[in-house]
Amino acid sequence: MTTSRPDLASVLERNIQALRERRRRQAEAASAEERIADAVTRFSGSMAFVYLHLVLVAGWVAINLGWLPGIPRFDRTFVILATWASVEAIFLSTFVLISQNRAARIAAGRADLDLQIGLLSEHEITRLISLLQAIAVKLEVTEANDPELAELRRDVAPEAVLDELDEDQSD
Repeated sequence: MTTSRPDLASVLERNIQALRERRRRQAEAASAEERIADAVTRFSGSMAFVYLHLVLVAGWVAINLGWLPGIPRFDRTFVILATWASVEAIFLSTFVLISQNRAARIAAGRADLDLQIGLLSEHEITRLISLLQAIAVKLEVTEANDPELAELRRDVAPEAVLDELDEDQSD
């Protein structure tokens, strides 16, 4: 669905479409197991899931406390209910972990992309500062002699920044 919006720049519209297309491809690339895990996780994180369990557990309790005449008790000690809840919790937590692992892989890819774009932007800005300073020197603009510009013209070494950050985390 591509509708041109006058309030969005064309490059922004193109980027939004590219992101939508990428998400669509990622969804299609998911295995059947991942799609099932995502669906179960979506449902188990919904209010419909809460309401369903509220009705089931309340009915179970009401039947097994003998509050509903004509319906025989089948779990007087609630052991079956506890077992059912435990098994369900094991499966639900596994489905959630599968979905989180997939989301983490996607997030790691996006973080790598963000890092690459940030590094490219830093490099381009550094080159622009050098170019603008050269123009300012040629035009005899006094700000061209600002000592801070020399620092800003230096390329960032991403591995040095990451090493420094890793060192901070190990303290």
